Amino acid sequence: MNDLVSIFDRSLLRKRRDRAAAGFAAHDFLVREAAERLADRLSDVIRSFPLALDLGCHTGELADTLDGRGGIKTLVQCDLSPRMAAKAAANGQPTLAADEEWLPFADNSFDLVLSCLSLHWVNDLPGALVQIRRVLKPDGLFLGLMLGGETLADLRHCLNEAELAEEGGISPRISPMTDVRDMGRLLQRAGFSLPVADADHISVSYGDAMRLLADLRGMGETNAVAEQRKTLTRRSTLLRALALYQDKFATADGRIPVDFHLVAVTGWKPHHSQPQPLPPGTGHVPLADILSGGCAGGVLAPAKD
Repeated sequence: MNDLVSIFDRSLLRKRRDRAAAGFAAHDFLVREAAERLADRLSDVIRSFPLALDLGCHTGELADTLDGRGGIKTLVQCDLSPRMAAKAAANGQPTLAADEEWLPFADNSFDLVLSCLSLHWVNDLPGALVQIRRVLKPDGLFLGLMLGGETLADLRHCLNEAELAEEGGISPRISPMTDVRDMGRLLQRAGFSLPVADADHISVSYGDAMRLLADLRGMGETNAVAEQRKTLTRRSTLLRALALYQDKFATADGRIPVDFHLVAVTGWKPHHSQPQPLPPGTGHVPLADILSGGCAGGVLAPAKD
């Protein structure tokens, strides 16, 4: 990994995930919902993957959800947080504490790598994707979900406005997020074949914004941006931000809607058996015929709500 890339303070992130581990079950709704969606995507693949890696396992939510899907016989779990990894080990699967930026596995080890809401904290995302491809066997599959897009954009807006008014400046408070187009390009750059990136979202609502902040803390998802302000947030800044959040975004019944935007990624480690594009100039149907409706065949991309 490039030593100059330091968006996140990974040691601080590890401490916060360690702190969250004991009470994680009270705040794990987001990870469990994402795990269910990731497992559904695996169900759509008609293949068996005997040896799989759960990269960023939290306290074992994905293992609880898979329930035999994908023909997985052994699921190796790893997490940046030793305390989260220790709780995940209770399900009987082999588990270790490991950093997504420095995978301690041999080349061509796994049939499948899964990652559920973990990679959005990686500093060198292209490098992490290269490592995931490295540890996959040829024709192995990578499936991942990460937070991205406009996740917590409303909260970011209110915090910035309140801090500017109360303290005369703005500090980084919410992680920078990747988007679908970025991830599609990064999968190609990392050497995956048949790369796909698409968007999804999870919508929830809160009776008050303090409950949202409590859930973020309980999930270990609070600010770990390396350049964040080192002093505590002023009480007046926080209260002003929460009041703005309520005023600007609450619904008619007083609840605050929150959208967690997800970026879903799929990629295969290259193998000679995979479909290959035809060389330029070898097509049998002229493009003009397709555009004019002269070809009966066609491709429809499924829509996402």
